[in-house]
Amino acid sequence: MQPQAYTQTRALDRSESAKVLRNTYALLAMTVLFSAVTAGISMSIGMGRGMSLMCSLGALALIWFVLPRTANSGAGVGVVFAFTGLLGASLGPMLNHYLGMAGGGQIIMQALGTTAVVFFALSAYVLTTRKDFSFMGGFLAVGLIAVLVCFLAVIIAGFFGIHLPLLNVALSGVVALLMSGFILYNTSQIINGGETNYLMATASLYLNILNLFTSLLHIFGFASDD
Repeated sequence: MQPQAYTQTRALDRSESAKVLRNTYALLAMTVLFSAVTAGISMSIGMGRGMSLMCSLGALALIWFVLPRTANSGAGVGVVFAFTGLLGASLGPMLNHYLGMAGGGQIIMQALGTTAVVFFALSAYVLTTRKDFSFMGGFLAVGLIAVLVCFLAVIIAGFFGIHLPLLNVALSGVVALLMSGFILYNTSQIINGGETNYLMATASLYLNILNLFTSLLHIFGFASDD
């Protein structure tokens, strides 16, 4: 009886994980499309960098203070859409900047295509192998903190007229690697029962995709800049 009970429990856990995964991917697809719409609106109205920063800060406030309190209610879905919509709008000035470069449209499409390939490849690997990547959590957190400190140092240096383009692109490469690791980690958490809330899972994966895209955009833009 004990082995049978264990088997039934494991089957239920897998069924619940599969449900969370389906809901996460469905909501993720909708929010990515929604953020693409808000990014397009932002580009068309010529949103400035100041407003873009305000959108980013508003999105961070939603994910830090509002989503954790609404993640188990219907209101949480609206919060996720507001969060992703604001981040999509914040991309407007950056995308317009790259469109203004020679071959800018190709750079953006290259970054989009690479982001999609990386996300689907890594997700497929985790879904196929069902490998547990929870061991990466601490390493990824430390890496993210280190990158944030470096970016802060670059910003401070900029105030003193010190520009370090090679360091910027190197940091973008590190961020791309970190986001790839987070995709493995977060997907693993979903299928192995470490994350049971699809709203929180969607927000995490969306951030991974967005940061991966912007990092690749910086890298490809730097490589194409004469």
